[in-house]
Amino acid sequence: MQQRQYPTVHLHVGAKRLTAGSGGTHAHICPATGAVTGEIPLAGTAEVEAAVEAAHAAYDSWRRWRPAERRDVLLKLATLLGEKAEKLGEYTTMDNGIPVSVTSQHGPIAKSWIAYYAGLSDKIEGQVTASPIDGGDFGYTAMDPYGVVGLIVTWNGPVANLCMKAGAALAAGNTIVVKSPEVTPYSLEIFMECVREAGIPAGVVNLFPGGPEAGAALVAHPKVKKISFTGGPAGARKVLAACAEQIKPAVVELGGKSANIIFADADLDFAAQHAALFSAAIISGQGCAFPTRCLVEESVYEDVIQRIVAILGAIKIGDPWDPTTVMGPVLTEASMNRILDIVAKADADGDGKLILGGKRVGGEHANGFYIEPTVFRDVDNASPLAQEEIFGPVLAIMKFSDEDEAIRLANDTRYGLAAYIQSNNLRRVHRVAAQLAAGGIYVNGGSFIDPASPFGGLGLSGFGREGGRYGLEEFLQPKAIRIGTGQIVFG
Repeated sequence: MQQRQYPTVHLHVGAKRLTAGSGGTHAHICPATGAVTGEIPLAGTAEVEAAVEAAHAAYDSWRRWRPAERRDVLLKLATLLGEKAEKLGEYTTMDNGIPVSVTSQHGPIAKSWIAYYAGLSDKIEGQVTASPIDGGDFGYTAMDPYGVVGLIVTWNGPVANLCMKAGAALAAGNTIVVKSPEVTPYSLEIFMECVREAGIPAGVVNLFPGGPEAGAALVAHPKVKKISFTGGPAGARKVLAACAEQIKPAVVELGGKSANIIFADADLDFAAQHAALFSAAIISGQGCAFPTRCLVEESVYEDVIQRIVAILGAIKIGDPWDPTTVMGPVLTEASMNRILDIVAKADADGDGKLILGGKRVGGEHANGFYIEPTVFRDVDNASPLAQEEIFGPVLAIMKFSDEDEAIRLANDTRYGLAAYIQSNNLRRVHRVAAQLAAGGIYVNGGSFIDPASPFGGLGLSGFGREGGRYGLEEFLQPKAIRIGTGQIVFG
């Protein structure tokens, strides 16, 4: 594995680029080698306060920019992200060990989200609400930004996740303060380079790596008017409790345990490949909307299992810098040990039959945090293996006999971020999709990373949406203006 030059990480507060913060430091570890790559400066309450004040000071000017001006500067940002896509991908691999075969797409994804919302900057509209009664009030609505918005982004795609939030927030006229994960600090340095080069004024975008202290200070700050958080339920409970103290709104996207229903009439070659790659291989299963529960119609159950095992058994695991590598390590040693403990317990408890993987990868990758792609069959849908989000390369497979049972099993979860259908029967697809309880239904390879479509969940997967006009409206507040006739009328 080649030596890499890791960049200097900064706290971006107003016009300042700080190399130290009051929150101390975090030792970043390369997941592929277990080696420390650098000491990352962390924001504390002092830097959070300064960043919020900088965003607050910049807000009045930014919101008064003509919509076309905001559109143009955001389009410039999108262009720069596209031009630096290769570097963004490399720095994301430095962040989290995801192979470059995957992270090479993160820059284009980031560009597409910023460009989409740039195009909506000058299309924010209210409506006329005139009274139908002759001589009554004339009214209309205006859409106002919140002000300073706090964004807390996730580690498995920091730049892409930030752009899903920031594009909409900035297009709406808000200024932002971003707490990035201390475990993945590098790629967002490139994002901030692009922000400066695009000509976005100082203070409009503030960003710093930070731990729980910085996150808590950001959420609790009275000048932060809304929070958008991506993470897990435990973190979301703390965010929502702090928001409740100030009656502050929030968007929370919290992951899932998504069902992937494979009907006998599906293209089984494609369905098996999709089920294998997007559950246990891509990002080593560390994806919030991944189809980690595979429900297979009983007539093709054995066939599909054989295909999935064959695909995952041949997956290339290894150096994330090798463009032919499909599967890299999980993020941390603690994550690896947690996942291996879950697998061992599920196997011991008989939650399903372990038929592939389940162990740490040894040999030349023994120092990294690699886990073999792991498959259980005949899984009990009531078991922790099927009900708890593992966030690792573990796939649970179970069978169903008919449509009704498939729908019942798919909906039997506290989560509701995504659900997947593999079928060539269009009537069945429409029928089943209408009954699945999830924020997004993805059919025959449909993508959930589309800036024009709303993304978000139900139940333990959170609430609020990113993507489409729904995502823009999360950062706008409707205001009613009523103009009277100059007469006071009773009755």
